[in-house]
Amino acid sequence: MLYLAEVQKQKGGLLGGGSKAELKLLACQRNDQSWSAVSEEVISAEDASKLNDGALVMVELSPTRQVQRIQEAGRPLATILQNYSRQVEKFKAKEEEINQWKESLTFQAQELSRRELEMEDRMAQLQQIEEECQNLDSEKQEVDNSRAEIETLKQEIEKRSQELEGAWKHLRGEQGRLEELSANLQQGTVIDSEQAGVFYGLLEGMQASVVSTDAIQESLNYAFEVVNTQQELLNTHWQKFDQQKASVEQQQLEIENLSQELDATQNECQQVKAVLDQQTNELKANTAVLDSKQEYVRILKEQLRSQEDLYQQVCSLAAPGDANLSESVDVEALESMSLEELEKTVQDLQDKLNIDSSFVHDQEQELNYKEDAIKEIQQKISIADVSELATLEEELNDEKDLYQMLNETLVGQRRSLVQRQGELRQHQTVLMRRQGKNSNEQGSQIDLKPILVQIEFQQKQQFAILQDVERQIEQINAGIELSQDTIENQTSEYEEKHQDLKVKEDNLLMLKDALAESRAKVNLYEETLQPTQEGLDELRQKLQTLSDTLAQIQQSGNSQLDIVSQMQQALQNLTAQPQLAA
Repeated sequence: MLYLAEVQKQKGGLLGGGSKAELKLLACQRNDQSWSAVSEEVISAEDASKLNDGALVMVELSPTRQVQRIQEAGRPLATILQNYSRQVEKFKAKEEEINQWKESLTFQAQELSRRELEMEDRMAQLQQIEEECQNLDSEKQEVDNSRAEIETLKQEIEKRSQELEGAWKHLRGEQGRLEELSANLQQGTVIDSEQAGVFYGLLEGMQASVVSTDAIQESLNYAFEVVNTQQELLNTHWQKFDQQKASVEQQQLEIENLSQELDATQNECQQVKAVLDQQTNELKANTAVLDSKQEYVRILKEQLRSQEDLYQQVCSLAAPGDANLSESVDVEALESMSLEELEKTVQDLQDKLNIDSSFVHDQEQELNYKEDAIKEIQQKISIADVSELATLEEELNDEKDLYQMLNETLVGQRRSLVQRQGELRQHQTVLMRRQGKNSNEQGSQIDLKPILVQIEFQQKQQFAILQDVERQIEQINAGIELSQDTIENQTSEYEEKHQDLKVKEDNLLMLKDALAESRAKVNLYEETLQPTQEGLDELRQKLQTLSDTLAQIQQSGNSQLDIVSQMQQALQNLTAQPQLAA
């Protein structure tokens, strides 16, 4: 298990000899790559004696709490902190995305509530229409009943007309007989009292046979009242029909205006989408240029790395005593030092060199891991969707930054390692000479300074080119960031336009639905009201005809009564004459 620990040393002996090194465990890495604090456990570690007191190291422990590997914690901590910062940025982006989703869901909930209210209003309107239709049906039934009553009244009036016609025929017959009697009287004909009684009986029968129209007139007036009441109700419905028709016209006008706004919004959306596509294509082109520049930077850094390796190899071939290649060592001090102390010093230098070599090796291995990670992300980018492209590019930039920082750090570490190797070789040479051993370093020496100068010159040229390309990359990155901001703004504007377009489309759809319902109402009113109105008009016309006929019957009855009265008066005059009395 991997731990973060602090080196604790207790000084003792000359040149650190006999010092005891311990590791104070501070935190441990879990299986999910997270870190958690641990109890401040202290374990012994001889390998940490070459490290400075208080230094932070990464130590790998076995299940038996034995130290397996130690390395300085500077670079791993920087990597962990950078990963943590990247995770924090990702969490912030996710939080912003969640907030946007919350706002969208809130808007959708409000829109749903509004539609539910509209649906309730429509259901109430539909229920009202159903009630009105039921009222119209009942009114239509009443009209039908009134029509049946009028038909019955018409039949009664026709019956009374026939009776009146028979009475008129009887009256005309009696009138003829009366005229005949009057003519006989004028000729001196005399009627006795019996005959006069018969005539009086006939005249009273004729008077009684006159039809009374009061009951019929009352029924006719009631029928007129019913028709007028039905007409008032229909007038109310006709007013609603006119209002609904005006509402349909208003809704049609609103739909036309909203359709025009919808067309304008669609055109704006298309324009914004065209600009957004253009900006996206430019961003892809700049990204491709950036990738090529970054690949060129990688090649340059690889060349610099190879030149640095070559420089190290040349330095390794140099003689230990070459002052131009290694750090100068006080040989006189080494000669005056005791042999045991010199051996201890050489061993300490060897241990420190081993630790530094292991650390450089680990860093180089981590550098290789970074290269593999960069290649993997680049492969993902080549097959990624547009939605994942921005995230992958951000990860790629982070990995490239880490690679650059690690590579630049390794340059100084490699040279420092070469100096330590030279210092160790000088100490080893003095030690072997004092031990009486022959050194292979005493052979012929080759002047490698011109080669090193040439390598350093090439490194400077490559570094100048690298700096120029990196400046170009910075400019391209600035342009890409500006393009990304522009694309973000355009995307936000497009989403707003698209959302506005969707709202207008929904409103237009609802208006069309409302218009269809209103037109259905208008058609229903018209289909229901028009036949009812025509039936009422027909009833009114029939009632008026019956009223005129009844008036004629009443006038005829009055005329009949007048004639009967005249005949009674004439008969009285005849019976009152002296010749009739004799």
